[in-house]
Amino acid sequence: MEFLHRSFVLTLFLLSLSTLTARSYTFFSPVDNCLIDCGSTLDSTADNRLFISDSSRFKSHWLSSTRSVSLKSNNPFDVSPRIYQTARVFTKPSGYEFEIRDKGTHMVRLHFHNLSSSKFDFNDAQFHVLVNGFVVLSDFIGGNLDGPKVMEYLIWVETGRLVITFVPTCKSKFAFVNAIEVISAPKDLIVDTAQYVSSEKIEQFDGLVEQALEVVYRVNVGGPKVTPFNDTLWRTWVPDNDFLKSSFGSKRVYFSGRIRYQVGGASREVGPDNVYNTARVIKSTNASIPDVNITWVFPVKGGFKYLVRLHFCDIASISIALLYFNVYVNGNLAYKDLDLSGVTNYELAAPFYADYVVDGDSSGVLTVSVGPSNMSYAYGIDGILNAVEIMKLNNSMGSLVGDLPAEFILKSWPRGNIHVLVPLIVAVCLLAILSLVMRRRMTGLKDSVMWSKLPTDVSNVNVKSGSPQP
Repeated sequence: MEFLHRSFVLTLFLLSLSTLTARSYTFFSPVDNCLIDCGSTLDSTADNRLFISDSSRFKSHWLSSTRSVSLKSNNPFDVSPRIYQTARVFTKPSGYEFEIRDKGTHMVRLHFHNLSSSKFDFNDAQFHVLVNGFVVLSDFIGGNLDGPKVMEYLIWVETGRLVITFVPTCKSKFAFVNAIEVISAPKDLIVDTAQYVSSEKIEQFDGLVEQALEVVYRVNVGGPKVTPFNDTLWRTWVPDNDFLKSSFGSKRVYFSGRIRYQVGGASREVGPDNVYNTARVIKSTNASIPDVNITWVFPVKGGFKYLVRLHFCDIASISIALLYFNVYVNGNLAYKDLDLSGVTNYELAAPFYADYVVDGDSSGVLTVSVGPSNMSYAYGIDGILNAVEIMKLNNSMGSLVGDLPAEFILKSWPRGNIHVLVPLIVAVCLLAILSLVMRRRMTGLKDSVMWSKLPTDVSNVNVKSGSPQP
C-alpha cells in the first residue's frame, strides 16, 4: 500500500514537472495559419509544416481568377522541396483572398522558384505584387532567380480579409508564385513605438504597427544559420560573416545554459534560443579598455525608412552589472551606456531588444556598431550583440519599392507597360502646363494694349465666395 502511495505521489510530481516544462516551452499557435502550395493538386510538407494545395476543397482562401494556370516542373531530377516543384501562373491581374480571423499584424511570405516548363519561359516572368493595397514588389523578374527565394512582409490587417494580387507588367509578361504563407503574428512581435535616430536628434517614432514592413535582413550574430525548422515563427536567420566590417577586437561566444525569457521582455517568438545563445563580444584582457567598435554594414535602398531591431542577451559576463557599452546606428549614438542588467531585472542570459527607425540615405548602406562606453570595465565584456533585424517601411505612396501606388498599377494594366505610360502622362502634363503659360502670356499682352470701362453698378459684378472671377 505504501509502495502504491509513493508511486502515486511520484507520478503527480512528474506530471506537474512536465506541465511546468511544457508551459515554459509552449509553442506559438497562430489563429490564422494559411500555408498554400500554389499550382499543386496535392498537399506538401516543408520544414515539418503542411502546405495545402490551392485546389483543395478545404481552404480558407480562394483564387480571384479562374483563368490562372497550374504548372508543374518538367525536370525529373528536381530535388528541391515539393512546394517549389509547382507554381500558379497568372497572365492578367489575379490573386488570392484569405479569410482573416485575428485582427492585427500578419506575416506574409511569398515563395518564388523557376520551373523547367515547356509552356512558359520564365525569362518572360515580370510582375508586381500588391498586398492589401501596399505595393510589395515591382518589376520582379522571375528569370533572374538562381534558386528558391522567399520574400517576407509584416502587414497590418484591420478587416476580415487579406488580398494578394499579382499583376504582370504588360500583356506579354506573366506572374507566378510557388507557395504562400499568411500567419497571424504574436501581439508582441511588432510594437507601435520606436526611437527615430538621425545625426540631428533622437525622438519617438509612432505608428509602426500599421506600416507595411519588408524583412530585408535577419542575422544571427556570431552563430550559425537558423532554419525555419528551428525557429519559433518559422523564420530564417543567416550568419553575420558577410556583413561584419572587421572581426578585429571581437570574439564569438556560445552559451549552453537556459535563456531566461521574462514576462514583458523579449519573448521566444521575438527571438528563439538559437539566436540568443550566440553573440559577438568585445572583451578586455588587461587593465585597459579596448578602443574598438564592432561594426556591421548592410546594403539598403535609399529613400526609405528602416526599422532596425537589435537583440541583446548577456551570455558572456561572469556577474550582473559588469557590462556597459554604447550602441550606434548609421554612426549615430542610439543608446549610451546600455546596462543589460538594468533592463532585464538584473538577470544574466535574459533577452532584451531595442527598436530604432533610421533613414536610408544616398550612401546605400546602413551600419550597426557596438563598443565600449565611459562606464565600461577593464578585464570584462565591453560590448555585445546577438542578432540584427532590418525591415523596410512603406513610403508615403504605400509602396516598399518605388513611387507608384497600387491603384495606379491596377489601372495601368489594360493599357500595357507602366513604364511607357508614366512618361506619356508626364508629357501630357508638361504640354498642358506649357499651353496654360502661353495662354496667360497672350492674355497679359492683350490687357496691356486694351482697356474696358469698369462697371459702376456693383450688382452687375459676378462675385463668388473664396475666389475672384477671372
